[in-house]
Amino acid sequence: MTEISSPTDPATSEFERTPREIRAQMVQRLQVGLFGLSLMLLLVGLANIIMDNARRNDAAAASAQASTSAGGSSDPLADIGVIPSPDAGKVQAGASPRVTPAAPH
Repeated sequence: MTEISSPTDPATSEFERTPREIRAQMVQRLQVGLFGLSLMLLLVGLANIIMDNARRNDAAAASAQASTSAGGSSDPLADIGVIPSPDAGKVQAGASPRVTPAAPH
């Protein structure tokens, strides 16, 4: 037969919890859960800020690249004036080259 231990038995009293211990454990679980939720919210917000900054930087770089490529030569030495621009030797369509009159002798 199985024995049913009495509430004063030391073997079962160590596993029984008081209402205060139960409440303390519930509060601790609630605190851990709320801390985890707030940490996840903080991480998602931080990731959103990083992604927004990356999109802005990509858009700024794309517009700078478009203005550089549309604005002129792609040769950096020609841009700073060290060598002549590759477009400098070309004559525009419809324009005739200038002819300077010869000086009288």
